[in-house]
Amino acid sequence: MKISFLGAARTVTGSCHVIEAAGARFAVDCGMHQGNPAIEERNRQSGLYRPREMDFILLTHAHIDHSGLLPLLAAEGFKGNIYCTHPTLDLAALMLEDSAHIQEMEQEWKQSHDKRRGTKRDSDKALYTTEDARKAVTLLRPVDFDKTFEPHPGIKVTYRYAGHILGAAFLDLEITEGGQTTRLVFSGDLGRPGALLLHDAEHPNPPDWLFVESTYGDRNHRGESDTLEELAQAIAYSYSHGEKVIIPSFAVGRTQELLYSLILLRERNQLPADMPIFVDSPLAIRATEVFEKYAQTLHTPELQGISPKDGSYNIHFTLNTEESQALNVLQGPAIILSASGMCNAGRIKHHLKHNIWREGASIVFVGYQAVGTLGRKIVDGAESIRLFNDDLAVAAKVFTINGFSAHAGQSQLLDWILPMSKAGSRIVLIHGEPKAQEALADLIKKNSSRDDVEVFIPDYLEDMTLEPGRKVAVELFNTAKARPRVDWDFLIADMDARLAQLRERRSRAEQLPWEEQTELRDRLSEISRELAVFLSQI
Repeated sequence: MKISFLGAARTVTGSCHVIEAAGARFAVDCGMHQGNPAIEERNRQSGLYRPREMDFILLTHAHIDHSGLLPLLAAEGFKGNIYCTHPTLDLAALMLEDSAHIQEMEQEWKQSHDKRRGTKRDSDKALYTTEDARKAVTLLRPVDFDKTFEPHPGIKVTYRYAGHILGAAFLDLEITEGGQTTRLVFSGDLGRPGALLLHDAEHPNPPDWLFVESTYGDRNHRGESDTLEELAQAIAYSYSHGEKVIIPSFAVGRTQELLYSLILLRERNQLPADMPIFVDSPLAIRATEVFEKYAQTLHTPELQGISPKDGSYNIHFTLNTEESQALNVLQGPAIILSASGMCNAGRIKHHLKHNIWREGASIVFVGYQAVGTLGRKIVDGAESIRLFNDDLAVAAKVFTINGFSAHAGQSQLLDWILPMSKAGSRIVLIHGEPKAQEALADLIKKNSSRDDVEVFIPDYLEDMTLEPGRKVAVELFNTAKARPRVDWDFLIADMDARLAQLRERRSRAEQLPWEEQTELRDRLSEISRELAVFLSQI
């Protein structure tokens, strides 16, 4: 049995684990890589996935970092079944089409931008289209929680509650080869116990191999009461200054929990009655309707009756672009929930543009911010950000409230993992950054009663071969392909050459008319400012 790590390996996004066993080749998830341009370039390396050779896919939940490359695989020849729970099917259908729309809009913007500049780039092609997304949705096959099925001879799968978002599951697999059966559990993303709108994650019997997320492997979350109090403080801060509270929020799961939390604050008189709440994400609005559909299967039915047509609790849903743009000129305090949660796409970027430089405004982060994303830069304390080709000062107050996270914290992960490690399961940490993974691995070893506990931390493009009774074989990944070396010598030499050219052409510049010289001076000053900002980031 071979397992290839094509994403969520020493990083959080792009979750995809390809398994070759029992005569089948299949994947657990196929998510989009999110971060800076170098990380997102991995999305275009579709040849690594070999879509035509994939028999089926097991989808743990609908989030784009777990599902977002399904349309690309469908476009490039994948025709197998994609198994998921019923709520995941409904949510993924919305999210994949929304993702495709974003790809198409970004392509259109880049082509228009390049046309104005007289340039053209091969990367301007959309990653996939709306038609590709719809093709992928036709391959989704719903399955019930806690009901075992057999997608291929010798492979049995059971979906169990993971408590992360509506429909999220961890996978319990039994794979039989050569008369021997190996049990593997893939956690997907694990939710924190006691989440407002979800079932807690189930606890599986100890498997032979446990592949578990480690997003918050190095820290814990605050409790629900503290979390609501922090949110109330952020709201009070901006209300007292007459400014807006901007909340970058994932459209599926986080927005619905925030809506419920804001209702709780309103009922406790901790949210001013005249402070409107705007949900500015068409996807979040449609996802809220899905939550209403499944409300009776949740812990609480409070989301029933909250619809885009309702307006109760002073909650308003902006359905079109004009309504969204109107929020940027709206006077007075307001709360705006908008996607994307990591600020790397969508309407949230426009709300940041109009508010992040305002003293008295609040930017409230309620979810994980991946390396390379705009959200991560703000959370890490950037004094300015570049948005829409403009440098903006970060004058708004930044709040980070991890208690809203849909991921289990460190102690909650340990509570879930340790019973399995003590029973002899071998642990593989995925879906986390190295610092968090190493901290969690140390704690697992320290708290396990076994001296032979094994914890593995695979890297991007690494393969693991699992054979019963034999030591695990690890094939080192191709470093050059996984993380191409940055040639700093070339970059600095190129910069030196440009400066040398500037010095050579100075006399030519001095002979130009004064008006032209001032234009060149201003452009050079702008370049110098950009370089100063660049140097401040090193």
